[in-house]
Amino acid sequence: MELNDIKPAAGSKKNRRRVGRGIGSGLGKTAGLGHKGQKSRAGGYHKVGFEGGQMPLQRRLPKRGFLAVTIVKAVEVRSGDLAKVGSDAIDLAGLKKAGLVPGGASRAKIILAGKVEKKFSVSGLGASKGAKEAIEKAGGSVAAIAAVEPVKKLAKKAKPASAQ
Repeated sequence: MELNDIKPAAGSKKNRRRVGRGIGSGLGKTAGLGHKGQKSRAGGYHKVGFEGGQMPLQRRLPKRGFLAVTIVKAVEVRSGDLAKVGSDAIDLAGLKKAGLVPGGASRAKIILAGKVEKKFSVSGLGASKGAKEAIEKAGGSVAAIAAVEPVKKLAKKAKPASAQ
């Protein structure tokens, strides 16, 4: 085989369809768009989901659910993987260093999956009920993290009545 003999497989390359190039091509004159009407005009087409004036499907169906953009989801860490951290003190930075949690994560939670055979002191992380029991059973400890209060908007102050 020579480099100049290389060719694409038979049938893999097709010429593009050239419309409006004469009656013999089968796509001359109206170029496959038919006669008159919105679909035959340049730039004339209805929007996506348009059903000819009928109420579109996406508006007929009921709306469901909501996902707040501000939610920060905790990354789950298996309790059996805690041995990979290397040290007895486990925190978010240690989990990131061990590669158990992605670098951009701001929260992590330990879930019960696998055996805890070594004692660990966990701080700054959430833990499921079962994971907490397993860590404490192995002689370790889990420091409770403080719950963050949601920020409440302050009510507008009423304007004082002018003294007359």
